[in-house]
Amino acid sequence: MYSSFSKSFKIALGFCLILAFLLMLASYLHTREAVFLWLNTDMGVIGDNLFNFCSHLAEGWIWIPYFIFLFGWFKKDAVFILLNFFISTLLTQIPKNFIWSKLSRPMASSIPHDQIHTVPGVEMNLWSSFPSGHTATAFTLFFVTLYFFPKKAVLLIGAVYAVACGYSRVYLGQHFPLDVAGGMIVAVLTILLSIYIRKNEKDNEAFD
Repeated sequence: MYSSFSKSFKIALGFCLILAFLLMLASYLHTREAVFLWLNTDMGVIGDNLFNFCSHLAEGWIWIPYFIFLFGWFKKDAVFILLNFFISTLLTQIPKNFIWSKLSRPMASSIPHDQIHTVPGVEMNLWSSFPSGHTATAFTLFFVTLYFFPKKAVLLIGAVYAVACGYSRVYLGQHFPLDVAGGMIVAVLTILLSIYIRKNEKDNEAFD
């Protein structure tokens, strides 16, 4: 049976928190614009196509096939899976639309447009920068998967997937690394809150 706080799960949480902290620290010490320009590099056609694809893999619709995939194994945990989706959405959309709705993305910042690498065909957003919803989705999916399958292979593949999706938002010029860090923190809060709620429900059922 899976364990919510397996060794692999703890490693994933630690990795995510450390990476988020480093991105936030770098943004504080060197400004979010400077860190963005360090990471927003042009990797040519291969990089453009790869990270555009990775970005699509972290959009909200990905929860639908993901839920169908997991539901076959863990029917009793359908509510838990959906809970992660709803908490992640709330923790992302409330700040983006009601708290920091006027916070600029790279294309609306002081950075000259000719210094920003963009990918042809990708529609550029200008506002509601923090946190990155794509990053929150990718890391939440990573944590949920590791919750059910606490294997080293899942840890490695999931980490690559989540980091690639998060970095894609910087590569495409859609977010600052600081926004990506915020999305990672959202994912940590999402999975921990979902596990807490799930555990309380199980304890109440056992008590009843």
